[in-house]
Amino acid sequence: ELWISLEEHQDALELIMSKYRKQMLQLLQGRKGEDAEPVLKVHQANSLEIESQIDRICEMGEVMRKAIQVDDDQFFNVQEKLAQLELENKELRELLSISKESFEVGREDLPD
Repeated sequence: ELWISLEEHQDALELIMSKYRKQMLQLLQGRKGEDAEPVLKVHQANSLEIESQIDRICEMGEVMRKAIQVDDDQFFNVQEKLAQLELENKELRELLSISKESFEVGREDLPD
């Protein structure tokens, strides 16, 4: 009789514990859903903020690329103009030296 009573008692405890575990699992799952909702909302808000910041960074990067392109174009234009002016200066100096030589030759040919 004791043996049967012990088995019945163990069966009753197993039934109680299984129901307890089932209720605790449901309670934890319910809390997880409730706890997760505010965290999810904060996460979504942060994601939107990060996305907007990424968009702004991309826009700034594009503006910087355009500024660099404009700056490079200006630099090449200045370099080209400088090269043209140097060439023109060299040619003018050659013309001036030719002119001086011809003036000195013409001056030598003149009687005193």
